[in-house]
Amino acid sequence: MAMNRAYVAQEPTREAVEAMPGAVLLEFGAPWCPHCQAAEPLVDHALSQRDDVAHLRIEDGRGRRLGRSFGVKLWPTYVLLRDGVEYGRTVRPRSLREVEALFDDAEA
Repeated sequence: MAMNRAYVAQEPTREAVEAMPGAVLLEFGAPWCPHCQAAEPLVDHALSQRDDVAHLRIEDGRGRRLGRSFGVKLWPTYVLLRDGVEYGRTVRPRSLREVEALFDDAEA
């Protein structure tokens, strides 16, 4: 599956996200966030090695329910779901290894 470079225009509901089959990486952040911008190439590289993971970049912030339902407090937060169940997460990754570990842990 292709990685998603743009933030989704309208955030999906928690129910819609949990109904997505297979592996889905939810990315919560904002396009202007320097931490998000720094992590973007790491995540893009990790996803380029995996064609089995759907990717949703979700702009988070005040009044956004999906991020709150996942307990997001810092950006970027990455939540990996498999068939609607959370298998792992990482917050503000600083290395490619941190991002890859998210996928490795989910497969273990």
